[in-house]
Formats: sequence, structure tokens, C-alpha cells
Amino acid sequence: MTSIFDKGLEPQGANYAVQSPIDFIERTANVYPDYPAIIHGAIRRNWAETYDRCRRLASALKGRGIGRGDTVAAMLPNIPAMVECHFGVPMIGAVLNTLNVRLDAEAIAFMLEHGEAKVVIADREFGEVIKEAVSHLEDKPLVIDVDDPEYGEGVQVSDLDYEAFLQEGDPQFQWSFPDNEWDAISLNYTSGTTGNPKGVVYHHRGAYINALGNQTVWSMGMHPVYLWTLPMFHCNGWCFPWTITAMAGTHVCLRRVDPEKILKLIRDHQVTHMCGAPIVLNALLNASPEAKAGIDHEVKSMTAGAAPPAQVIGSIEEMGIKVTHVYGLTEVYGPVTVCAWKSEWDELPLQERAKIKARQGVRYHTLSGTMVADPNTMQPVPKDGKTIGEIFLRGNTVMKGYLKNPKATEEAFRGGWFHTGDLAVWHEDGYMEIKDRLKDIIISGGENISTIEVEDTLYRHPAVMEAAVVARPDEKWGETPCAFITLKPEAGDVSEDDIINFCREHLARFKVPKTVVFTDLPKTSTGKIQKFVLRDQAKELS
Repeated sequence: MTSIFDKGLEPQGANYAVQSPIDFIERTANVYPDYPAIIHGAIRRNWAETYDRCRRLASALKGRGIGRGDTVAAMLPNIPAMVECHFGVPMIGAVLNTLNVRLDAEAIAFMLEHGEAKVVIADREFGEVIKEAVSHLEDKPLVIDVDDPEYGEGVQVSDLDYEAFLQEGDPQFQWSFPDNEWDAISLNYTSGTTGNPKGVVYHHRGAYINALGNQTVWSMGMHPVYLWTLPMFHCNGWCFPWTITAMAGTHVCLRRVDPEKILKLIRDHQVTHMCGAPIVLNALLNASPEAKAGIDHEVKSMTAGAAPPAQVIGSIEEMGIKVTHVYGLTEVYGPVTVCAWKSEWDELPLQERAKIKARQGVRYHTLSGTMVADPNTMQPVPKDGKTIGEIFLRGNTVMKGYLKNPKATEEAFRGGWFHTGDLAVWHEDGYMEIKDRLKDIIISGGENISTIEVEDTLYRHPAVMEAAVVARPDEKWGETPCAFITLKPEAGDVSEDDIINFCREHLARFKVPKTVVFTDLPKTSTGKIQKFVLRDQAKELS
């Protein structure tokens, strides 16, 4: 049924435009051309220079026959070229596939073939992996070699140098918006624990919206100084390459996570914002006292991944780093919920504040819906802080779907919601709190045990640096908690009994780990602990 507000009021050129984050760099370069854009070692570039380089990249790619819907892969650390790829590639309608730099040649070859990459832009640090991966491909992509002056080693990937390639392009290249904001802008592969990873497709509209959502929930303001502690290959850096550009901020590049260097860069460049997994915060806590000294300004850190233990949040804020806790997945452009802070919580003791801050919170302004519901019936659970359900999400910042995998896409979107696979409770105030992954929950003697709750307790032990809990098969109980722990270097002698007795003081008896293993924890390139590896190890203990 039409209304009086429909007739003659259709969208047209004057009142409708495609939303794309590539628009951000044109505005910033025009308004703030001389403001700092990139800091990387000795490299200093302003926004006018950076915009010219992005246009050169777009023009050079187009000159090589790359266009709408073609995949351009990037095997790069957090260096200026990676920022440039986030604009230069989509300027010609091509799709950016940022590759996980920790993966082996076999995994990279699968992604390049599955995503039908026409171009690979690769840093020399990963030269051997890229050369081997490309050797397995029937259709060879154009390979471009990036020689980062801050690295100066590695294996040359090809004879085509990135800086020389940019010279093929026009710095005044007139790029254009996609005809449809639903067009793909990037391709990100999940870090699946079994089988081949799935290719998650983002569109221009979603990237535009989530980039602005980051600014809104974090109240960043103009001209943030952002340190790249989060890999840009991970969910396109949670859309922050576009967010920081929109706010005319400064990208402070960092090739790899090094706690001492992070703290030095924070001091030297007066860094205001950074992101990363809780493991990054933990690493800063364990840096030397000398490295921690001299930071006299507030630094804001956005963290996600596994729920940060309250102990970590409390300790990092005592260092002067203010933590904002967010939650998301590859399938939703990175973070889409936030533990939105309330002023009345400021008066609570530190540990109480930290416990609240560990919640995954409420939806971004830019996400249309969240729900904690029964995974089978999809009926919302009570907001009682006790009943466990699965987190469901929907809105413009949910992926287009999985590339070439309609079955997985259909299952992920069953019932009109995106199924996250994360289990949570809903508190009375509507804040979500994750209790576990569906696959991680421990069922012992018919009782559900949240591994996150047990881990949170373990982190409160003064000798524990890192902890992860998984199920260990048990003849009597079915499963029991098994704790894998990395001790602090200065911990001294700590026994299995010490840890178990500590847990008995803080947990119900059935939740206490029956087994404790002291070891280094296996992690993904983004700092997530690989629990599937630990589950296999726990089975071998049985």
C-alpha cells in the first residue's frame, strides 16, 4: 500500500548516495590535507600524500586490468601499504582479501584459489610462504613485492616492487563509488578449527556503518592517535582503517606486537587509542617497570575476543589505560556490541567495576538487534542473569554471507538472525555476558560449568599469567574441568594443589579443576587461545 509520502518522493541523485568508507579519505584529505596520517618508523605522511598514494594504487591496479569484483589479496603486517590497500583496492570496485600472516602456504593457497585472487601484495617477511602458496595455483595472480624499510630482511616475492607499481598510477585518478552499496568490499576468512575456513564477505554499506559505529560507541572525537596493536588482516582491523581515516586521525603502524615497543610508541607519539585481544593487555601488564614509566596521559583501549578476566581489566586500568570491552565476530565486521559504561558504576570498587566491564554489553547504535535465546526454539531467555542462551545478531553490519557456501550461509541466518554460537546470560538491564562457546561449555555430572567463570577465578591467583579451561573426559562425571596455566616469570614454585585449593576458596566444588597443567598456551595470530588444541591434549591425559 502506498501513502501520500511515496508518490513523487523517490530516491534520486540529489537525495541519495551510496554509502562507502572510501569516501572518508577524500573528505579528510580535502579538509585536513596537512594533518598527520601515517607514522611508521622514519616515515611521516600527511593526508594529502596518503590520498595520492591510494589513488595511485587504484589507478595502477586498473591499468593492470583489475576491476569490479576482482579479488586483491594482501599478505601484509600493519604497515602503510596495508592502510592504502583499504582504500585503493575498493576505489576500483575490487575486493580486498587481507590474509592472516601467521598461516602456512597450504592455507594461503586455499584462500587465494577459493577467493580467485588476481593480485597478491605481499611483504618480504612472508616471501617464502607466498612463493610456495602461489606455486600450487593453476591460475597465477600478479604478485607485488613490498620491501618495508622497517624490516629490511626476508625473501623478495617478485620483481614487481610496490613503490614502483604505485608510480604506474595517477595520483589524481578519478575513482568512483560502486553502483550498489551492497557490492562486496572485502573478503575475510574465518580461523576455523576443523576443515577449510569460510570466506566472509563484507559490503560497502556495512563497512561504512560499522566504521562510524566504532567512533560512536568509543566517543573518539577528531584526530585520534591510533596505535595498530590489532592486526589489520583481522576483520579489516575491526573497520578501524576506515574509522581513523574518517576522524582525520593518525595511523601509528606496528609490524608485530612487542609490549616494550608498544609502550615506547605510546609515550613518543602520545597515542590516544588502541585495540586488541586481552592477551595484548596481559602482555603490557608483564612488561618491565622501565617500559611502563613515563606514560602520563590517558590511553583508551578497546578489547574483545575471549572475555577479559576481571583481574586483567582492573590491573590495566591501574596503569592508566582505560578499557572499553566490545564483542563481535568475523561475520559481523568485528565489534558490534559494547559494555556501554554508566556513571553510577564509577563509585564501585575496582574489582566490581572490572566484573561489570567484562560483560559483552548491549548493541552498537549501528546494529539493529541482539537477542539471547534458546538455540533450538529461538525464544528469548529471561533477563535473570542466570539462564543461558545463544547470542543472536542482525542488522546492516552482518556479512553478506559465506563465499561459495550457500548451505553454511542459510544455516547461519536461520530464523532471520545470525547465529553466533556464543552462549550468554541476559542481565536485568539488558547487558549480555558470555558464559562460553556452545562447543566449550563443560557438562559435569549434569551440571553446566562455564569455562570463562573458572578462568576468571584462575586469573585472580597472583602467580597466574595466562589460563584456559577445557573439558577432560571422565568416567564418573562425563567431563571435568582441566586447567592449562602459564605462570608469571617471577612466580616461583606453584603446584597443582596450590591452584586447586585456591579455586576451592572461590568456586562451587563441582566447578573446581580436577587437573592442572603448567604450559605455554597455543594461540592464533590474533591472540586467541586455541582451545581445540588443549581439548586434544586433555583427552590424552585421560
